[in-house]
This record gives sequence, C-alpha cells and structure tokens, in this order.
Amino acid sequence: MSTLGNTSVIFDLDGTLVDSEPNYFEASRALLAEHGIEYTWADNEQYVGIGTQETLAAWKDRYGIGVPVAELLTELDRRYLALARADTHVFPEMRKLVERLHGAGVPLAVASGSSRAAIDAILSGTGLDALLTTVVSADEVARGKPAPDVFLAAAALLGADPADCVVLEDAAPGAAAAHAAGMRCIAVPYVTAHADAPAFAAAGLLVRGGQAAFTAPAAWDYLASVSRP
Repeated sequence: MSTLGNTSVIFDLDGTLVDSEPNYFEASRALLAEHGIEYTWADNEQYVGIGTQETLAAWKDRYGIGVPVAELLTELDRRYLALARADTHVFPEMRKLVERLHGAGVPLAVASGSSRAAIDAILSGTGLDALLTTVVSADEVARGKPAPDVFLAAAALLGADPADCVVLEDAAPGAAAAHAAGMRCIAVPYVTAHADAPAFAAAGLLVRGGQAAFTAPAAWDYLASVSRP
C-alpha cells in the first residue's frame, strides 16, 4: 500500500498534464481551413475537454462537413501528431506531482479523450511514459467524457474502487465525468473563465486560477486529506 493508503490518482492528459491545446487548435484550424471554415481560438475553447470523436461529430453538424468522422479523425491525428512530437510542454507542477506520487507508490493512470496514438506519442515524447503506464483512451470505451467510461475503465485496470480514486481534470466535461464515476476531483481549469461552470462546483479542490495557481504540494495535501488507510 502507498503512503496515501488506498488512493489511486487518474490524470486527464490534454490541458491537465500537458499544454497540448495550442497544438490541437493549430491542427484543427488547418483541417477546417481545408473545408473552407475559419476556426478561431474562441471557437476552440468551446470544445476543450470534449473527446476528439465527439468534437468531430459536432463539427460535422455545425459546419456541414460531408466527410466521415473516421476520415476526419485520421487527418486530425496526422496533423496533431506532427506538432505533438515536435513540441509538447508538460506543466512543471504536474510533473512534480506525478513524480512524487510515483515515488510514493500511488497507483496512477491516464484517462484521455484523445486517440491512443496521440496519448502514446505525448507520454513517450515527454518521458511521462516511464511513470504513467496505465492508459485509457476514449477510443477504447463506449462513450467519451462527460460520460464516466474512461475513468471507470482506468479504475478497473488499476484494480481500484472508484470511491478511492481522485481525478485531475482541466475541463468541465471531465469534471462531470469524474463525478458521474463516483470519484473525487481536483479541477484545474485550462480556461480560467470557465471556473464557475456547474460541473466544477462538485470538485473536492478547485484551483480557480488554473495552472498558474496550481502547486504539487497543495494537490498532495488534498490527496492526503481524503485518503483512507
């Protein structure tokens, strides 16, 4: 058993562990431009935290794109992976937290709305793959966030009771998914203007200032406070 008792910690990837949103935005902007659509950062903020397949389906409806989701996904992944492999920034305090948790023997997982290829590329490129070996992609479950499927699948892989899991999330759909899974949540809004979103209200710890205000010691103290022997 770890120094945090039965607690297991599940990390969202994009916007939580790594600042991948600029890469996703650029890949999305370029893809949609091919279909004659102008896509802005303000447009992109609406989809932060939503699974890639759900986002693509929403784009098809919103913009009238006549290309299958599977084809769009292949092209978006191609563009995104080229950017991700070139430069993906890990939030420093998040890396410190992962390293401390790993060193303390806390079971860890990543549960993300991105494709498995994108997750694996980021984890290996940042060196986080050595610390985070349990991974679930939304492609591997029936429903993406805000449904709880990815978090429940991660808990099952860890052999953990959902009630003993704490999720770290940056977006309201992910916080809602954690709540639906019966898990506690540390919410670190990527878009700080979204801090008042109803889904964040149930978070055990809400870092309203986002990554600029997040610290590994504060997260550790919260985890210690909710852990049971």
